[in-house]
Amino acid sequence: MKYIESNQNSLVKYWKKLATTRKERDKSGEFLVEGFHLVEEALKHTEVLHLIIREGVAIPVSWNLDDVFLIEVSEAIAKELSETEHSQGIFAQCKQKEVDEAAQAGWTRLLLIDAVQDPGNIGTMIRTADAAGIDAVILGKGSADPYNPKTVRSTQGSIFHIPVVRGDLHDWVADLKERNVPVYGTALENSVVYNEVEKEHDFALIMGNEGSGIDASLLAQTDANVIIPIKGAAESLNVAVATGIVLYHFAL
Repeated sequence: MKYIESNQNSLVKYWKKLATTRKERDKSGEFLVEGFHLVEEALKHTEVLHLIIREGVAIPVSWNLDDVFLIEVSEAIAKELSETEHSQGIFAQCKQKEVDEAAQAGWTRLLLIDAVQDPGNIGTMIRTADAAGIDAVILGKGSADPYNPKTVRSTQGSIFHIPVVRGDLHDWVADLKERNVPVYGTALENSVVYNEVEKEHDFALIMGNEGSGIDASLLAQTDANVIIPIKGAAESLNVAVATGIVLYHFAL
C-alpha cells in the first residue's frame, strides 16, 4: 500500500481538482466519491482506480478489492480532500460510466431535466428516478454536473445504478415522439392536474429550472403539461419534491 503525506503530491493535487472543478471531471472522465456507503457502491458498480484511506481507517473485510490500488494518506490530506464536515476518511477515484448509444434506443421511461442548477436537487432527482424504476435520466443544458460531489452525495449511490446522460433535450423529445413515447412537461399555464392524465407504461417527464421552469420551446413539443395543485400558502414546491410526486404518479 502506498502512503502519501505531502499535499504537494501530484495525485493529491489531481484528486482535489476532481473534487472541485467540473472541467477536470469532464476532461478526465473521472470523479471522486467520499464515505463508506458511496465507496462501497462504487466498488460494486463502476471502475475504481484508487481507493484512498486516511491513516488508521479500517476497510471492511467484506469488500472485494481485487485490482483496486490502495493508497493511505495522512489526516491532513484526508481533511483537504473532504467535502463533508465529519469525514469518514475514505475516498474513491472512479471512472464515469459510459453509456452505449445502442442501449438508449430501448429507454422508454425517462426523466428529462431542463437547466436545474442546484446539485442537491439534481442528486435527489436522480435518486428518485432510480427508486421509481426509470430507465435513465437526461440532463439538459444548464443543469448541474451529476458528478459534482454534492450531487453524488445526494444520489446516495443511485448515480451508480441508473444511466445519467447529458444531451440536447430538444433532440431527445423529437426522438421520443418518433417512437410514440408520450412526453409530459410541468407548467403553471395551459396545464392539467397531474393525476388527471391517463397513465401509460412508456413516458418521459420533463422537469425544469427552479425559478423559470421549462423552456417554452420544449413545452410546445409535449403531449400534455401538468401541474401539482398548491393547497396552502406556499408559492411553489421544491423541484425535487415535485419530481417525486409526478414521477411516481406516472411510473407506478
